[in-house]
Amino acid sequence: MEVQGSSKKMIATQAEMVEARVPIPYRDQCAHLLIPLNKCRQSEFYLPWKCEDERHSYEKCEYELVMERMLQMQKIREQEAKLKKGVPLIPKTANV
Repeated sequence: MEVQGSSKKMIATQAEMVEARVPIPYRDQCAHLLIPLNKCRQSEFYLPWKCEDERHSYEKCEYELVMERMLQMQKIREQEAKLKKGVPLIPKTANV
């Protein structure tokens, strides 16, 4: 399953996410890392020093997605700026 506009592919299927009870807002390209993280958290009673490797890999994946979206938005803004630059808002008159 491929997500439009993203370089990462969906690894976890919809059925796996439903079975693992992943909340809908968290069903993104990093859900395949969230499922084992949540299982680890539950088995370790949510102790903050447990499941560090799983948490780190999940947070790194989320960070990469955010950075990718930021770069895409920057490109869109640059394209819009080029389009706006072509038509001046205030026309230049004779030698002013």
